Amino acid sequence: MERVTLRIPKQQIEEVERLVDSGEYPNRSEAIRSAVRDMLNEQEGTRDSSDERKRSWAKV
Repeated sequence: MERVTLRIPKQQIEEVERLVDSGEYPNRSEAIRSAVRDMLNEQEGTRDSSDERKRSWAKV
């Protein structure tokens, strides 16, 4: 596994921390890995759809 450094707005990290604190994820890294997996799965699904440009994960 590779290490990646990224900047995330404080509000989003606080939300990730809430997910960890509630027990939904064991740690921040696993929560972020899960989000990336979901994003990639969604992207794979959009390749088959007629509207490839629509990606909800790209919204800020």
